[in-house]
Amino acid sequence: MASTGESSSTPKWRFDVFLSFTGEDTRLNFTDHLYAALKKRGFIVFRDTEGIEKGQAIKQQLLKAIEDSLYSIIILSKNYAFSTWCLDELQKIIEASEKLGRQVFPIFYDVDPSDVRKHRKSFEEALAKHDETFKHSNDKDKVQRWRDALTQVANLSGWDFRGW
Repeated sequence: MASTGESSSTPKWRFDVFLSFTGEDTRLNFTDHLYAALKKRGFIVFRDTEGIEKGQAIKQQLLKAIEDSLYSIIILSKNYAFSTWCLDELQKIIEASEKLGRQVFPIFYDVDPSDVRKHRKSFEEALAKHDETFKHSNDKDKVQRWRDALTQVANLSGWDFRGW
């Protein structure tokens, strides 16, 4: 539950948990169940369908919500790495972990953690697609930062939900 700092008017964070996931793989099943269970336990949970203020830039709000969350749960699934939004979130989550001490909990949903770590199967395919897309971009290191973030998150102890 959202904590307050030294003074009760200055919160350290707005959300207990930030959920990062790709909707097409998990929104209507695993993620919805996890979200409901966390809410039932009293956690303040940010997910993309709630907490976005109307009229505001969505991407900036997502990145700010990561900074404003004590924990991040990343649900890595087969299509996760195809989403540039998810990869940008992941990169920001890793930064918040390193710079702000936020905790990160990976869930490997129907993927082998070593495939995430070593960028195999769908992760290899997605990153190759992004390499092609961003090869002439002003930010040529973007895909490498995503690769590094995937490796880092896959090196964390998490939960393996293959065949769930």
